[in-house]
Amino acid sequence: MSPRPQQGQRLAQRRFDRILIVKPSSLGDVVHALPVLAGLRERFPQARIDWLVAPSCAPLIENHPALTETVIFDRRLYGRIGRSWQATKAFIAFMRRLRERSYDLVIDLQGLFRSGFLTFATRAPVRLGFRPAREMASVFYTHHVAIGDADAHAADRNYLVANVLGFQDAPVRFDLALTDAERAEGKALLQKAGAVEGNPIVGVVPGTRWETKRWPPQRFALAIDRLANQTGAHCVLLGSPDERELCARIADLCETAVGNLAGHTKLRQMASVIAACDVVLCHDSAPMHLAVALGRALVCIVGPTNPSRTGPYRRADDVCRIKVECSPCYLRHLHQCPHDHRCMRELTVEHVVERAATLLQAVRAGAPDRRQNMTSLEIKEISP
Repeated sequence: MSPRPQQGQRLAQRRFDRILIVKPSSLGDVVHALPVLAGLRERFPQARIDWLVAPSCAPLIENHPALTETVIFDRRLYGRIGRSWQATKAFIAFMRRLRERSYDLVIDLQGLFRSGFLTFATRAPVRLGFRPAREMASVFYTHHVAIGDADAHAADRNYLVANVLGFQDAPVRFDLALTDAERAEGKALLQKAGAVEGNPIVGVVPGTRWETKRWPPQRFALAIDRLANQTGAHCVLLGSPDERELCARIADLCETAVGNLAGHTKLRQMASVIAACDVVLCHDSAPMHLAVALGRALVCIVGPTNPSRTGPYRRADDVCRIKVECSPCYLRHLHQCPHDHRCMRELTVEHVVERAATLLQAVRAGAPDRRQNMTSLEIKEISP
């Protein structure tokens, strides 16, 4: 299991024919890894390129033109190894299939013990991962990539592998490869939710896993009403099945008409709906990363996290954030916060609506695709 001697400089000149990307989850992290897939395909146009991914994230990359195949890693099933003979037998079969694919290059972009072990289990002669990696995953690699700046954006950190593998000159591209049919379906879903073609549409995604990232539902409702009254925009709520109750509550609080598609869209359908919106209002969450990848204008509400690391990629002007000395704290639960959730409590409806209205005006005036504005990240905060 001992790492082989470092050969990072020589990898850039080597040819690889069978490549595996290991990035099982989460959804936002998978989006951040898409530029690596694009760069690998440009560097190795004839290679087989597979992606080991969790079932929940697989639809995002299945049938991607740059990808040969998805390798589904069912963590929920395999987590029962030793307690279930069926799970144990399935995991053994999975490991055997992984080895039989005879990869000559495996890239671990997850950087955890589990992903490192799976990388090692492929028996690939070149196993590339980050140093340092969490949970001692780096012991499973033959070659290492230095992380460098700890505050670098997650997508830029992933793309450090380009320097080792020789595609550093390839542009950073987030391609979700939505088809024309999917884009048409997104527009149709918005129309069912009350949107009128030709009128401004704001996609509102109020959910996020962390309690501390959430802007209050009452403020989302007020923002929706003011945007409708001030700009004529039709707002449509989006979210997962787990966020139906939250979105229903916001819809009930609104005085103006609002569409609600929460829980009614699968992953790629949500992406297609976002692609058809003029502006997206959301937190630091997976749908935000989808909006960035799709070039949508964006108002991203940020509280306890560092937007330089996980915010809208190279789009500082899309961050709506109160400048408080305790942020970023990375606390996930409200009971952990000793400052009464200042980072969200002091972010007013006026701030958010002003940002969204300005973006709507620019979009309606014919502003270019936001993907063309991915320059350096310089966070512009709001002083309370």
